[in-house]
Order: sequence, then structure tokens, then C-alpha cells
Amino acid sequence: MIQENLPAVWQKRWAENHFLAPSLIQTAVFEPLQSGKDVVGISPTGSGKTLAYLLPTLLKVIPGQGNQLLILVSSQELGIQVAEVARVWGKDLGLKVQSLIGGANVNRQIEKLKEKPEVLVGTPGRVNELMKQKKVKTQQMKAVILDEADQLLQQGTIEFVDQILRTLPQETHYAFFSATADVALPAIRQIVQTDLEVIDVTDLNPENERVNHYYLNYSKRQVVEALRRFAHLKDFQGFVFFNQLSELGSAEEKLLYNQILVASLASDQSKDARKKALNRFRDGSVRQLLTTDLASRGLDVANVPFVINAEVPLTKESYLHRAGRIGRMGAAGTIVTIVQDNTLRDLKRIARDLEITVTETFIYGGELVAELPEKYRVEVTKRKNSDKTSVNKGKMTPKEKSFAAPSKERSVTTRPEEKKRKKKKSKTAKQKNKGARKKTPPAM
Repeated sequence: MIQENLPAVWQKRWAENHFLAPSLIQTAVFEPLQSGKDVVGISPTGSGKTLAYLLPTLLKVIPGQGNQLLILVSSQELGIQVAEVARVWGKDLGLKVQSLIGGANVNRQIEKLKEKPEVLVGTPGRVNELMKQKKVKTQQMKAVILDEADQLLQQGTIEFVDQILRTLPQETHYAFFSATADVALPAIRQIVQTDLEVIDVTDLNPENERVNHYYLNYSKRQVVEALRRFAHLKDFQGFVFFNQLSELGSAEEKLLYNQILVASLASDQSKDARKKALNRFRDGSVRQLLTTDLASRGLDVANVPFVINAEVPLTKESYLHRAGRIGRMGAAGTIVTIVQDNTLRDLKRIARDLEITVTETFIYGGELVAELPEKYRVEVTKRKNSDKTSVNKGKMTPKEKSFAAPSKERSVTTRPEEKKRKKKKSKTAKQKNKGARKKTPPAM
């Protein structure tokens, strides 16, 4: 048990957090990381990877000796979360933690670096920038950790990661963590030539049986109506994922127009806007957080029971990471994917590849049900046929019109003003007709 190898102050914190036995990945990587081996840790999303790499590496850091541990993350939100966890556990050991994420005030970060924090958590672009300015000191760097390594080693960030690793001393130890081995391992081997101990616990960590996988068949035009109905489910709160930012924006506009409280988390938002959206979702002010795959990486919002795919994910990896927002550490959860007849086969292919069972569900009476009453099934069939006819004619159904946000080009004239204008126009026309009747031809 790794608890026995923790300092007394950490054993107390472990108990205060009501942690029971450590997860598989936490147990498997503790000794290798403590002994200074270069490690690749593969484990499903939500299995406790953050503490898995933090606990053994923080124990190797010496207070007062400057920058010694660097943790690279794939997003600003993940960086904020990892830094918060590192501060909590590092404080017990007298360690200072500084986040170096893009989008934050770089001058403030430079000032904080003057305090010589032992632990740095940052995004590759910002860390590389500060290294070039000699603000990050690498001489005492003991270890570098890549969280969500498969994302960090993709085009657009791998160049920064490569430059950072080349700057570090040869004796620096490496640790890479990811939920998917097939994507991460080839990329890791391209930039690191050392012997790596690969620790993959995915086969030992069977699919969480408390997570239910469903699909809901709604036409493309009725997706917003489906999201509205989800909002009225009892105890509903969930992430809603879109493949495209444009689809997210359109859905958000329509939902807000129809007084469904939602927040969005998108890549084009400012740091403050994203933080505000997350806080509103965490405190329950909104029950739906609309996002793209940005939030499916590393974000941790406790006790979220639902993930809704507004459309079928493009890859099995995307489905896997989205599903990882629920069922964390064995908790119960539900993931529902909205499909159409022509996209259901794509979902079934993903389910087959991931070896999961996806069954059809329906929304009825404020809950998810396996079957609909006979009368309602007839109504659903009529609705689908109506939708198909509407699509063929290029028109919206009455229900869709009620959920269409007002066009920006639409006249803003109020209904009373329209009536007044029409009345005036009618009066003028009558006067003209009256005048025309009075004009009789002159007498002969």
C-alpha cells in the first residue's frame, strides 16, 4: 500500500479526503517514479493519474532549491486544476507551486518566478517562451511530466515540447501519462531516446459497469429540442459535446433564447470567460455546459452524472475521453449520444471498437426510459416523417420554428406599431378612393 510510504502529514490528508485504496495507476507507478525511472503511464480517464504522478515526484523535490519539477499540460483549465492539487499536497512539504499557462498575465508570472518556486505547471507555449527569456531555471530540474501526452505531442504543440526537453539537463527524468497507448507511445518514442518503463493498467481496469451508454434518435433539426428535454430531467447536470464550434454557438443561442440556462466552454473564449463558465457549472447555476473536445481533456468537475454527445464523436478516442468526464473513480454515470438514422452506424462502430454496449433510450415523463408507450411511439413516428418532409422542402417544422433564435436581420418593429401602421395605410387608401368617387366628369 502506497499510503505506508507517505509522510505522516500526507497520510492525514489522505484520510481527510476520504480516499480508500489507491487506484491501479497510483499503485503501479509509485515505486518506479520514486526510484527515478523514466515512465509511461497508461490509464483510463478519471482513474487518478494526477495524484499518481504528483505524490512520488513531489517527495523527491527539496524545498528552497529552485525550479525542480516541471509539469506540462494540454490546456489552461487542466493547468489550473493540476496546480491547485499540487499546491495542496506541496504545501505540506513546504513547496511553492507556480502555474505558467498561456492567456494569463506573463509579467505577473515572471514576478512569481523570482520567488523560485520548486514546482512549475504550464502549457508548452508559455513555458518555452519563459525558458527562452531565461526566466525558468533548468539547472536543478529533476523531472518533467507530460499530462495528456497524446495531446501534447500533436502538431502545434510537439515543437514546443521538443524544444523544452532539449533545454533540460541530461539527468532529468521523464514521465508521460495518457489514456490511450496507441496514440501516445509512437509520439513519445520519436522525441525521447531513453529506456522507458511502460505501465499500462487499462486491461486491469475493466469498463466501469456503473456507466450506462445510450443513444437517442432525433433528427438533426431536433437536437436543440432534445437538449431542452434533457434540461428538465430530474437531477440532470451534464457536459454537452459538439464536434464543431459553429454547431455549439447555434445551439447555445437557441437554448438561451428559449430560456434554457446553459454555459459554454470554447477555445475562442478568454481565460476569464472560461473560468466563469466552469464556476457556474460547478455551483449548479447552469445544468448544461456546452463544449467541444476542449473540456474532455483532464477537466475534473465532481459528481457530474451525464455526458451528452450532441452528435456522434469523430473518433473512438474522442468518445473515450468524453465518457471520462463521468464515472470517475468508479462513480455511476450516463452517456447519451444523439444520432440520426445515417449516423447510428458510426456510433455502433465506435462501440464495437471500445467493446461497450450502447442501447437505445427515450425521454418520457421526465426520465430516460427503455420503451415508449404505444400511443407516444405513433406520435414519434409521425414527428420523424414530418421532419423528413420538412428537410426535403427546406422548411422548418412548427416545433423547430419555436426553437429558432430570432434572425439578426429580422425587423424589430413591435406588433402594436405594425397594427397602427397598417390602420393608417388602410385609412389613407379609403380617403383616396373617396376622393376618386367625387371627381365626376364636367357637364357637357
